[in-house]
Amino acid sequence: MKTILFIDDNISIGKILKLYLETDGNKLVYFENAPAAIDWLNQGNRPTVIITDVYMPLMSGNEFLAYLKNNPLYKDIPVIFLSSEESTRQRISAFKGGAEDYVVKPFNPLELKARLQKYL
Repeated sequence: MKTILFIDDNISIGKILKLYLETDGNKLVYFENAPAAIDWLNQGNRPTVIITDVYMPLMSGNEFLAYLKNNPLYKDIPVIFLSSEESTRQRISAFKGGAEDYVVKPFNPLELKARLQKYL
């Protein structure tokens, strides 16, 4: 079973992704903020891939990405941004920070699922 860690302060998106992404035997673990996700990671959990929003309370997706990529335990976990921010500047920042992909909201859950396949 592959584990997908999803962080977004919009709980309804978490529910949508759970419906679409757990159909193939994958497990979706959802948190509303990055510090809660970091706590989960630091308890010894290791997802196959991480999907995160850019703008969240307590810690932004960019800060979370920097934390992951600067930590030897987590730097090789693929990260996909899922965000309403569609500026080229933000996308370039995400890719320079080490993100593997960037999907703009509103999004098609089937497209996201297809993009995830190469990391699962």
